[in-house]
Amino acid sequence: MATSLCAQTGDAVFEQVEAYLDAAQRKSLLRVLTCGSVDDGKSTLLGRLLYDSKTILDDQLAALEGDSRKWGTQGDGLDFALLVDGLSAEREQGITIDVAYRFFATDKRKFIVADTPGHEQYTRNMVTGASTADLAIILVDARKGLMAQTRRHSTIAHLLGIRDVVLAINKMDLVDFAQDRFDTIIADYRVFADEIGIEDFTAIPLSALTGDNIAAPSRRTPWYHGRALLDHLERVQVGGEDPKVDEFHFPVQWVNRPDSGFRGYAGRIAGGTVRPGDAVRVLPSGQSSTVERIVTMDGDLARGLNGQSVTLTLADEIDCSRGEVIVAAKARLQSGRRLSATLVWMAEAGLVPGRSYWLKIGTAIVSATIANIGHVLDVDNGRAGEARPLALNDIGQVELSLDRPVAARPYGEDRELGAFILIDKLDRSTVAAGMIDSIIHDEVRRDRETIYWLSDPGDAEHARRRLQQAGRPSFVLDDTTLAEFADPDAAEFIRRARAVALLMSRAGINVVMALPAAPDERWPGQVYADESQDSDAWVI
Repeated sequence: MATSLCAQTGDAVFEQVEAYLDAAQRKSLLRVLTCGSVDDGKSTLLGRLLYDSKTILDDQLAALEGDSRKWGTQGDGLDFALLVDGLSAEREQGITIDVAYRFFATDKRKFIVADTPGHEQYTRNMVTGASTADLAIILVDARKGLMAQTRRHSTIAHLLGIRDVVLAINKMDLVDFAQDRFDTIIADYRVFADEIGIEDFTAIPLSALTGDNIAAPSRRTPWYHGRALLDHLERVQVGGEDPKVDEFHFPVQWVNRPDSGFRGYAGRIAGGTVRPGDAVRVLPSGQSSTVERIVTMDGDLARGLNGQSVTLTLADEIDCSRGEVIVAAKARLQSGRRLSATLVWMAEAGLVPGRSYWLKIGTAIVSATIANIGHVLDVDNGRAGEARPLALNDIGQVELSLDRPVAARPYGEDRELGAFILIDKLDRSTVAAGMIDSIIHDEVRRDRETIYWLSDPGDAEHARRRLQQAGRPSFVLDDTTLAEFADPDAAEFIRRARAVALLMSRAGINVVMALPAAPDERWPGQVYADESQDSDAWVI
């Protein structure tokens, strides 16, 4: 009888555990970014969230108590920032340097929170944390109001496609929970948000140190009628996917050839679903075929789902390799060799116009050059500034010329095929993170292949420097560089010079022709400085 009762009890416990694990599996996941200026309380806020959500184990709490006595700034109280500031340098300086990721869960949702640095020199670390976030918590010190880093981080979060923003006005305990101070900061941020394109945000007054409005509404803010922060995070609905992302697309990571009788394409399904018999295309080549099998370690699948790692076999022998993308036959995904993009420069050494970098997008790696710098963003107001080479932490709009086409989408539609990094070819360091604004198609690109013909050769070097400073790779063609093409027949010499210039311009180089040309030898669609009243007309 006792044995039977134990067995029944064991079965009940097993069923409870199974039910718990199943419920946990079904919870939605929210990726959260905390950012703001130095000492706004980001790490303390995250530590308080972990503490109030009761996800700190007993041994972790004991370690926190010990660390608070050693490193803390709260006297005999707990210093919640130490839960996430794990580097010794962070604890010694009282700042966050690296991105700290923490996982916690409530009864309603699972969370991955990235705590990012506030110092300007670590802005590149903030970009890393923001790249995967669904929601951004922008912290503001109630005493200081908006700071430069508050604006910078808000701008980057918006550029990276984060549409759900919480303006967490922290340290309200230090301003006696004054409603007028809260309202003033909201008004200031609303003006800035309108300038950079943030359509809506949720403002919450709180104190991460004392726990006000973190896990439950605070009695010290009777004038605030919104939700507490944790309640808001549990309820917020992150915007849905763009319909184009739901189309089947599959970046190829590896060509699987275990023997001569099998050829499959391994990777992870990045969007949509696929079944054997579906018609597909390979981008950028455009070759067509149909899916023959969906192979996994556990056997073939009747359907492949978004997020699954599989190997696809195709009915036809086509040329497909790592970096290419297999898409549904009617998918709207495009490919191109020239991209308009927003760059966040992350290297100590500045951008060098005309220099070649590796560009990694999805599983593809191609050679890329900066063909043009449109502007550098003024992060204080979100407006376009001057066109100049980017320095550390600069954000700029550029055009990139690639050595071969890649499959891509605008970042606002697809984070995976709309984001890329630039890699230095010499030391293999990541120098920039980029978001694609649009693909510049061939017919648009040809309009930009301008050859600048100067009737006065003395202006050529000045023109080249102006173009180079604007981030436009340029080259001067004159009697010296064209010496090997010299011909007694002046018309033939001009024809050869024209052919060389056209080839160079189509490769993305701005050509400055420092040769005299008769009116009947000029080419339609080109720019001639001596035809304009504006002496700077040749600089576009």
